[in-house]
Amino acid sequence: MSVPAVPLDAAYEQCRRIHAEHGRTYYLATRLLPRVRRPHVWALYAFARVADELVDDLQHPDPDALVAWSRTAMTVLESPHPPETARDPVLAATWHTVRHLGLEPVLFEEFLTSMRMDITVDRYATWQDLRGYMRGSAAVIGEMMAPLLGATRPDALQRAGMLGEAFQLTNFIRDVAEDLDRGRIYLPLEDLERFGVSEDELRLARTSGQPSPAVRELLAFEVRRALELYEDARPGLALVDTRSRPCLEAAFVLYRQILAEVVAADHNVFVRRLSVPGWQRLGTAARVVVAGAVGASRARLLPSAGTS
Repeated sequence: MSVPAVPLDAAYEQCRRIHAEHGRTYYLATRLLPRVRRPHVWALYAFARVADELVDDLQHPDPDALVAWSRTAMTVLESPHPPETARDPVLAATWHTVRHLGLEPVLFEEFLTSMRMDITVDRYATWQDLRGYMRGSAAVIGEMMAPLLGATRPDALQRAGMLGEAFQLTNFIRDVAEDLDRGRIYLPLEDLERFGVSEDELRLARTSGQPSPAVRELLAFEVRRALELYEDARPGLALVDTRSRPCLEAAFVLYRQILAEVVAADHNVFVRRLSVPGWQRLGTAARVVVAGAVGASRARLLPSAGTS
């Protein structure tokens, strides 16, 4: 694989900066991975972030650029030859990561298809419709990460996809206000109807900062749904290798804590963007590392199978 070391390192560093700036919770969790694995997470995150920003940037969305970048990205990822790092560092790093992890480019096409849906689709009638979108926007990200975490069994891939959906729904709940500013509603319309919430009522909550009781009940329902996804995904935590488990457990706990912040705010996500305080994120990461070290120590002290 004839990729010059220095330019490739620079490409991964660009991805790291993108990850550190835009994905603080996820970035903290991935710092618990072995050092040699982290650049591949940076590349996967940066790839997703570049595409997402082209259509989601509140000030300067550029759907045409997303379409063009998607074509370029797939041409690069399907090529047997590495691209020039200077032309697009993110794609250069992603190309290398795809080869290193043995990922199928079709996963990236699924992701980009969902990103392009954001150009024309701004409502989802049912939960199943939304899950169809999340298949590309989130579940495939979990599947991309699975081999990096040492999770290759079919049931592990399924759990990884579920966890990706749980993370995505958590973001949808937290970002209702920002998505309204983009003209989008990711909460299923059937759920709005179930709780008697109109789109105007959501917009009023955005402008006033005071959601109605019905809006709060709607968001409480979505929080419960997200928590169910986390529980469905939980068995997957045991299906990754031991060196990856602290990272995955930290991400699992930290993203669930975002939902706890939503509940603590009485489901008011319209005044500010809720997040887990920095001290709490660091404390969670530290607890996961200590628990993992204690568990590993106990495992070494246990007698091996077959001994008395």
